[in-house]
Amino acid sequence: MNRQRGVALSGLIVWGTVIAVAAIFAIRVLPEFMDYYKIRQAIKAVAADANGKTVPELRQAFAKYAEVEHIKTLTPADLDIFKEENQVVIAFAYEKRIPLVANISLLIDFHGSSSGRNYAR
Repeated sequence: MNRQRGVALSGLIVWGTVIAVAAIFAIRVLPEFMDYYKIRQAIKAVAADANGKTVPELRQAFAKYAEVEHIKTLTPADLDIFKEENQVVIAFAYEKRIPLVANISLLIDFHGSSSGRNYAR
């Protein structure tokens, strides 16, 4: 007598549903993390070239990076710019609400700085 091997239809449906939910979650959340990493990269580039520049000049430099990288999440006015140990530090923090299904949303707090430390507002 041969025993059948394989996946039952019910198992296939369950695993298909799990994979579909994970894919939808990733498709909705991944772009926000990509924006966050673009912002961090722009902040670090502006801070690395901050020698002798004023705060408005640093905000303008970030605005140029944001325009090139298509960053709409954060504006130059949202940046916290200060000196720490004789070095310019640019910090940012923002929240992003991502609608998932119906009235279920995911809220993510993003924050970072050019120094590597996280300065939450």
